[in-house]
Amino acid sequence: MNIIHTDIADVKILEPKVFGDERGFFMETFRDEWFKANVCNRTFVQENQSKSAAGVLRGLHYQTANTQGKLVRVVAGSIFDVAVDLRRTSPTFKHWVGVELSAENKRQLWVPEGFAHGFYVLGESAELVYKCTDYYNPQAEHSLLWNDPAINISWPLKNQPILSNKDADGKTLADAVLFD
Repeated sequence: MNIIHTDIADVKILEPKVFGDERGFFMETFRDEWFKANVCNRTFVQENQSKSAAGVLRGLHYQTANTQGKLVRVVAGSIFDVAVDLRRTSPTFKHWVGVELSAENKRQLWVPEGFAHGFYVLGESAELVYKCTDYYNPQAEHSLLWNDPAINISWPLKNQPILSNKDADGKTLADAVLFD
């Protein structure tokens, strides 16, 4: 597994070694001891899978209790995946990282605790699988407004994104609950 560093030191792109031939391919997508030694010492307790249609933008989501680190990968289609640093005391507070994840490039994004996470579907649909370091807690879930000018994410939008009501009503950074 190759680690690609981003502009935010704690956010990492992981690129697996892919072994392929005319029959198909094989790749290792996760190895606990490697992850703990090379990325961060975390244990994953939950894995989720979601599918979204063309033009869907989900996020920017985070939890203030049961904070979740997420290891995100795409198994079908492609997305523009985003992590926003919401740690007030961090030197990269309010900064964001965006990367294309696809079934084709097979990359994964490590989004640590203390970050909001969201994505935009680039093709006809996308299917994601992501591991979480803590359990989903709907009482502690928050949504940061996807287009807050204080963060200024350069989403590669083709049209107005399709949003859930929760995401359309997301809080601006000025009104959001943040991390220390």
